[in-house]
Amino acid sequence: MGMESGEVPGGGLMNIPAACELAVPCDLAPSSRSIRTYAVLLLFLALRAFGNLSLAWGTKHLPETLAADPLVYLRSMMDPFVALGIVMLILALLARLALLSVADLSFILPMTAIGYLLAALLGRFFLHEAVSPQRWLAVALIFGGAALVSGTPQNTTGRVEDRK
Repeated sequence: MGMESGEVPGGGLMNIPAACELAVPCDLAPSSRSIRTYAVLLLFLALRAFGNLSLAWGTKHLPETLAADPLVYLRSMMDPFVALGIVMLILALLARLALLSVADLSFILPMTAIGYLLAALLGRFFLHEAVSPQRWLAVALIFGGAALVSGTPQNTTGRVEDRK
């Protein structure tokens, strides 16, 4: 009697990757997971960058300066740009949670550092901030580090369920 697909000698079932369970060829699973990871990473970067831009725009146009009074902060949340920024940053946090569930922390955090480049560009062109050469150099170094990390494996430990 032959073995069924997924069975291993001794009668048990082997741990089949989730992508294979969805009838996706197993040899395509890592690249599709990689594409999905980078798509969520891009979503995270956009949400965080534009969320921070919206917060900065909104707070710079408030009638009063934010201080120690909690009521000032609560009133500031009624500003549409501040509210939009808060929502976008909450969504960015959820995207980060998704990223951390599929890739290593040591991969995700350096990759999200690309957001510093976006922040500098958005600050310069939308908020008309003066970005000094030292800041551009710092951003370039961060971007270079992220580029180095992007060439490494996304997940070196596997999921907890996969190790059991």
